[in-house]
Amino acid sequence: MVTAITSETEFNSLISNGLSVVHFYADWSEPCQYMNNILSDLASDSDFQNIKVAKCLAEDFAELSLKYNVSAVPKFILFRNGVQVDVLDGVDPIQLNKKIQALLTKGSQKEQKVEDINLRLKSLINSAPVMLFMKGSKSEPKCKFSTAIINLLKEIGAEFSTFDILQDQVVREKLKIYSNWPTYPQLYINGELIGGLDIVKELKESGELNDLLKLEKNKTNLDERLKSLTNKANVMVFMKGDKQVARCGFSNQLIQILNQTGIDYETFDILSDEEVRQGLKVYSDWPTYPQVYVKGSLIGGLDIIKELKEGGELNATLKGEM
Repeated sequence: MVTAITSETEFNSLISNGLSVVHFYADWSEPCQYMNNILSDLASDSDFQNIKVAKCLAEDFAELSLKYNVSAVPKFILFRNGVQVDVLDGVDPIQLNKKIQALLTKGSQKEQKVEDINLRLKSLINSAPVMLFMKGSKSEPKCKFSTAIINLLKEIGAEFSTFDILQDQVVREKLKIYSNWPTYPQLYINGELIGGLDIVKELKESGELNDLLKLEKNKTNLDERLKSLTNKANVMVFMKGDKQVARCGFSNQLIQILNQTGIDYETFDILSDEEVRQGLKVYSDWPTYPQVYVKGSLIGGLDIIKELKEGGELNATLKGEM
């Protein structure tokens, strides 16, 4: 049986114990419907009775989609005891079958658990060139040490991503063992541990931190380019694809809403320019796409546009009247 996820609580409960596979899909996508049928066939096979099978509408669960890097569908994520251990993108029934078989037959559970958490930690550490594991987020640090290191990195113009260890007890405890570093915050550059606040302070004072971060001298030029792009039209949308062909479900949904307003807008395909894709997230302090700007000012992403539409404020906002 394939479980249709109806809440984030149900999702977390389903993946928390044992083996599970979740299909992130869109109901408007024919490839997704095809793979849902394949998934139903697999779930009814007696060989797969020890694995839980579910499907999750990516657009209805934006936070889960963001957490598991679902930028396109169909996407299958395989879990063991709540830890992601494998992934499959696209339409490939044969490969899906192989991955599920491998999940069912792989190693002893105790050994696998250690392997899985180490794999997840390695993936998190390498999810951005500069990764900071801290209490809270970049915009809301939740301890004085995290606040101090955030301010230090911002002061020198560093581009970095963060992970809130307060939101994940497994990562919080296991990363200390994995890195052999007992406290937080922890700063990683290109997958290598640099250290905590004291070491980062010393590196900044000696000038070595700038060298490690390889801060671009042309950051000012990039900021000027981004400012120019966000002001290119009264309404600018930064998205995956363009207004003719959106290349992810979130961008597609946003375009449909904007088209209903009758207000003219321009788009920029972030998939065509990695510098803009990464730089704009720092420039706007907004970590996801799509992003909507009106007269150069960030309005927000899909969720905010939906809220403005429901509140009857979208047209006025897009016209710059609010």
